[in-house]
Amino acid sequence: MAGDAGKSRAGARRAARPKPQLRLDVVGLAVGSLLALVAWGFLVWAAIDFGRTARGGDSGAWLYLVVASVGAVACLFLCLLLVTLVLRRIGVLDDPRRH
Repeated sequence: MAGDAGKSRAGARRAARPKPQLRLDVVGLAVGSLLALVAWGFLVWAAIDFGRTARGGDSGAWLYLVVASVGAVACLFLCLLLVTLVLRRIGVLDDPRRH
């Protein structure tokens, strides 16, 4: 490496990185995923409560247990979908349509 002292590094400079800006579409998706996660937690808690009530003898609670369970699955799926979209928009994951 001692002989490289006089060589020029033409073309080695890069432009300054652009300042990160607040992207409202990404913020909206992130807030939506957080709300879906909170709804999932509430529905899981409700399903557990309805399950206890149903096992205690209230046969009408079984329907609420099923509805809360299906809603919890849907909320968790929505949360994971929105998190994936956020990660694609900020560049962490590759968009499969670009390949």
